[in-house]
Amino acid sequence: MLEKVSSIIPFKFMEPDISYDETGTEPSCSNTPVKPSPVTVGAIAKIPIVLAEMSIQVNVDSTITLPEPAFEIKQIKKKLKLTQCMLVQNTNKLFLKGFVRKNIDYSTRTGSNMEGFCGDIRHCTVNIPWSCVTPVIYNVAKPAPVRFNSTDEFQYLRTGGLGNEFAEKDFLQSGDFSEFNQVSTEYFNDLPFCELVSATITEFDELLGRKRIKNSVKLPFEEFEFRAIEEKMVIDLTLKVLQKRQVAIPAFMDLAKKC
Repeated sequence: MLEKVSSIIPFKFMEPDISYDETGTEPSCSNTPVKPSPVTVGAIAKIPIVLAEMSIQVNVDSTITLPEPAFEIKQIKKKLKLTQCMLVQNTNKLFLKGFVRKNIDYSTRTGSNMEGFCGDIRHCTVNIPWSCVTPVIYNVAKPAPVRFNSTDEFQYLRTGGLGNEFAEKDFLQSGDFSEFNQVSTEYFNDLPFCELVSATITEFDELLGRKRIKNSVKLPFEEFEFRAIEEKMVIDLTLKVLQKRQVAIPAFMDLAKKC
């Protein structure tokens, strides 16, 4: 009896635990259009307006060193990141800064012979920085003029007497040195900002320092290991320069009459 029980228990524990969620197609649901209620009178809104739209080309040359020897690049995924887009007003210069996030998949070797070799696929993610300065041509609208802070000092007239060395009828009129009066005004200008539209990255990667492994390791004759990658990238990005401005919106009825 004991032998029969022991032969059944392992079989029950080895049964797989299978669970699943039911899936299906959601039924369609109806909707009823609702007419919006616009502002019928004229209004003033503060919204971003486009100052300029431009295409910029950035050239990048860098060298990447992998953490271990590799034999082949399997795939490289790239993502453009913009970290700074600063318009220095009154100079019309746009300062750009960012990086390209590159995820590199490469093959390694764990065992080999003269007919082939096997290994793991590893990956390495690096951030390649880039920066440039480009002039801005406002092909849509000009930015709002910069308003400068001001500080003005004012004083009051003071009338007083003179010393014994002056005539009794003489008197002194001047600004009052016993006080300090000032009016300070500061303006909070809206800083122009950028918005990415598209980015195209064209690159040429060359493997540096390719070499054979030691003679004691058997490997097909055309396989070489490397660690360094020299890359040349041409980045073509399109962006918009915007600034929040007050815009007059005409009355809805006026628009309806024109249509």
